[in-house]
Amino acid sequence: MSEKGFAECFVKDGSSFTLEKPAILIVDMLNDFCKEGGSMVLKEGAEVYGPIAALIAAGRARGCPIIYVNDCHRPGKYDREFDKRAPHCIDGTWGAEVVSELAPAEEDYCVKKRRFSGFFQTDLDLILRELGVKTVIVTGVVTNICVRSTCHDAFFLGYNVVVPEDCVRATGPREQASTLWDIATHFGAVSDSGQVIAKF
Repeated sequence: MSEKGFAECFVKDGSSFTLEKPAILIVDMLNDFCKEGGSMVLKEGAEVYGPIAALIAAGRARGCPIIYVNDCHRPGKYDREFDKRAPHCIDGTWGAEVVSELAPAEEDYCVKKRRFSGFFQTDLDLILRELGVKTVIVTGVVTNICVRSTCHDAFFLGYNVVVPEDCVRATGPREQASTLWDIATHFGAVSDSGQVIAKF
């Protein structure tokens, strides 16, 4: 019988990774979450603008698909997510738009989602498979909710998952550390934007 506890019994520590046919996912970098005046602002969200922008620039230079995965809810309609969270990111409003610092380019993809995961009831998986993507580099907010859910589903669907820790922010330091540890030990690799860029 192993003397290691459950948490220590993993094969890889999540620090090593390769970028086989990568795509960059930008999760919920939206005005309602990141800008003053938004309906549900994570102040730390602005901290990731620079690292994500650098990652996007490096990815574009190497022909890496850039995919924005955006929370978006129908105006005036019931949405079960609002049973848990205040109304936010209503389609057609300023709050549902990507922050200007990370605005999509014409060649980028934008996927609307109504639940935390970018894969749940969206065509994200179809887009990735049509592009031949094997690895998803997941960035955005918030680490312990939508980023985490997207990483889980990516792993379940057979993608390699990489999360640059300087490109994601959680609802607090404890949640950031715990979620990144869980991703590294169960769902993928955790690194930083510089190391990811170096592997393109």
